[in-house]
Amino acid sequence: MPSRVRLGLVGAGAWGRNYIDTIAALPAVRLAGVAGRHDWRSLIETGLDGLIIATPTATHAEIASAAMERGLHVLIEKPLTMDVAQARALARQAAAMRLTAMVEHTQLFHPGFRALKSVLPGLGPLRAIRSRAGRIGPFRADTPPLWDWGSHDIAMCLDVMSAKPLRSSAMKVATARHGADSGESIQIELEFAAAVRATLLVSNILAVKTRRFEALCERGTVVYDEHQSPGVVLVNERPTHYAAEPPLTVAVREFAESIAAGRSDARSLELGVSVVEVLSECAASIAQATGRGTG
Repeated sequence: MPSRVRLGLVGAGAWGRNYIDTIAALPAVRLAGVAGRHDWRSLIETGLDGLIIATPTATHAEIASAAMERGLHVLIEKPLTMDVAQARALARQAAAMRLTAMVEHTQLFHPGFRALKSVLPGLGPLRAIRSRAGRIGPFRADTPPLWDWGSHDIAMCLDVMSAKPLRSSAMKVATARHGADSGESIQIELEFAAAVRATLLVSNILAVKTRRFEALCERGTVVYDEHQSPGVVLVNERPTHYAAEPPLTVAVREFAESIAAGRSDARSLELGVSVVEVLSECAASIAQATGRGTG
């Protein structure tokens, strides 16, 4: 492998620009090219080591599949897709090609969430999870709040539990308009084995920017609150400090390190598939409830 990992980026919107700045600050990584969602095919032919895909959700599967066909490792923005069959097909392809394929569920790379995970084993069995996340916006026609915000919190739950829920459901609990846009708050309920229940609220109409994740265990509670308690997790209300670092930096660095080491690692992608499966079940339950309400 070259001394610097050569990465390409598809998608130069607001989040894509965050990737550009992140890569510029990583000495072991070089941004070898940037393309838009309509002109990316020539980019994947330029001798890259890996490709970052930061385009609208509906384009992820096509771009990722084409990149993997050319032997490129991929880092894909969340949600992986909004189609279960597409997500599963990408997982099969990554496994067959023996590639590193990651989904950028931002919170999984956040040092605060990782600090929360590190203290859980000392608190006994997990009993329940509560989370609340959102702000005003974004309002995306192609990716509703359930998929946009919910992918983070569901990924955190699945990561903590190391398992998929036995049952998943969701319901709209509030709607509001902001100018020409309409938004909503969604409550998600996940039921895991051993009677562990997760209650998650995600929203693009919260007046105050919020990111709070609580794990309730047999011998105490751990709270990761990105905005109210930056730099610490609260273990039974006592602060435990962690070293702050932008989660996108962690994600890109770990992606590049896996490529440089010649590893094939699809665990992140496999979790991404599970997130898509759970989100699809939640979306179906909302649709069913809406149908009952209007029928």
